[in-house]
This record gives sequence, C-alpha cells and structure tokens, in this order.
Amino acid sequence: MNKILIVGACGQLGTELTIKLRELKGKDNVVATDLRGPVDLIADGPFEKLDILDKSQFHELIKKHEIKEVYHLAAVLSAKGEQDPQFAWRLNMESLMTVLEAGKDVLKKIYWPSSIAVFGQSTPKQNTPQNTIMDPNTVYGISKLAGERWCEYYYMKYGVDVRSLRYPGLIGYKSLPGGGTTDYAVDIFHKAIAGDSFECFLKEDTSLPMMYMDDAVKATIDLMEAPSENIKVRSSYNVSAMSFSPAEIASEIQKFYPNFSIKYAPDFRQEIAESWPSTIDDSIARADWGWKNAYGLSELVETMITHLKREIVFD
Repeated sequence: MNKILIVGACGQLGTELTIKLRELKGKDNVVATDLRGPVDLIADGPFEKLDILDKSQFHELIKKHEIKEVYHLAAVLSAKGEQDPQFAWRLNMESLMTVLEAGKDVLKKIYWPSSIAVFGQSTPKQNTPQNTIMDPNTVYGISKLAGERWCEYYYMKYGVDVRSLRYPGLIGYKSLPGGGTTDYAVDIFHKAIAGDSFECFLKEDTSLPMMYMDDAVKATIDLMEAPSENIKVRSSYNVSAMSFSPAEIASEIQKFYPNFSIKYAPDFRQEIAESWPSTIDDSIARADWGWKNAYGLSELVETMITHLKREIVFD
C-alpha cells in the first residue's frame, strides 16, 4: 500500500478526496496537509500543517511518512488569483515544480489538477476537444496551461508518473468553495434553502461545464488507479458531466422552492466565464480509462438540497 500525501486537503476538493481515499486505503495511509486546519471532516486521521512553498518542509514530510503518492491540490483559483496575480503564479507554479522534482526519485505517482481555465477566447466553445487552441486570460488559467506542459515534460523526460484532469466547475455540500468563477453554483443553494433571494455575478444565460463533487472524486481516483499504459494523455484529460446556466439551475431549484428568486449583477467574473467553454468533449477520457459520470443537473440539485437541508443551521 503506497502511503498518500494530500496537499491542500482542507479545500473544497481536498476535503472530500481525503475522506474517500481514507475510506478506500485506510485513514493511516492518507496524510492530509494544509496551511490551516484540520477541518472537522478530516480531523480523524494524520494531519500536518504545510506551506507547500517551503520545499524543505515538504521533503521532510515525504521522508517522515514514507510517502509514495502525492495529490497536489493547493492553488489560488480563478477569481481570487486576479486579485494578486504575482502570488497566484508563484504558489501555483513553484509548488508544482517542487512536487514534480520529488517525482524523479522519491514518488511513484503524482496527481495534479488542471482546469477548463486553460481554454480562452479562441477556443471552440461547444464540445471543446481534448486538443485545441488554448489562450487563457487569467493568471490561474495561464498557470494551469504551463503546469500541463511541465507535467507532460516530466513524464516524457524523466518518466514521472503524473496524471491530471481538467476540472469543470465543482459543486459539493461538505465544504465551501475557494474563490472560483463557478462558485455561484454552490452559493445559490445556501440562499435558496435559507429563504433568501440570490444575486448572481454571472449573466443568466452563461452556460458553463459543471460536475458534482462525488463524480469529481470518482474521476480522480479512477484515473490514479488506472494502469499506466491506459493513461495516454500526460498533460491533462478533459472531463465533464453537465453544462448549465444560472437561469437553468435556478429553474431546477424552484421545483423545490417555488418562491426562490434570482437577480443578475455581472461583475469581473463574467469576462472570465465568457472565455471558457460551454460544453466539453471528454470522449478520450471515457475511451482511455472508462470515465463515466453519475450525476446530471436534476440529480445534482436534488442531492445538494437533500444534504444541505440537514447541514445548514439557521439562526
């Protein structure tokens, strides 16, 4: 059993990935790390505070816990990255290079997430193919595109077994989102259940690729568990599950909360969203290692409402 280190375990994806990997591998075999925490959901297993920009601390933890696999999730996301581009670039890129270097002689396998943010204004918006024009206009997207090239380079040059997915917007109920352009699709549920109206920072017809968190976690683990010979893309795989606009998800929520209202006040995130695809072609991931999503929009909305009604406590 390879021991696993998760960098950024207290984030939206990291929390749920940590829970699932501990369930599958045993909690003592999955070491969670983050600058903060641990959050309550992952406090029942090994946890270390880690600043991933501290290379020596990272290598000490690798040695201390005899780590062989790293899930490197720490990043500054799209909207937050635009507030401090220099720091976003430094964190996103320096941390990846630290992990890739460890892959040359210590680690057996690395997971690093990319994003639909790698695409841009010139990218085909419908059924965006695996290989296409990529001209991102955010520091987050630029760093993810550069990261994809480095991942493929380290695989081709040094044989580092690094694997990656281009996530769409991720929607889950166990933790709050971390500053992405698709975050409205989580916040909207909290407002609906609280009986509040919702002000959306995107236009009503802005359709974006999305995925329920359980599907994202499953895709990640399926990719990492697949035989190496099946992983034919070493930059990053397109994956998707559904696409919808704010108006479409609001309409679905109104089936449960008929009085729920939404208004639109687009801000700087609208420009980011308009540079991204509306739908994604993930046929290569489906063919290479059997990716298949379980949740569409109706299943997503019902599941989110069911769980959040239990989780949210209102004053």
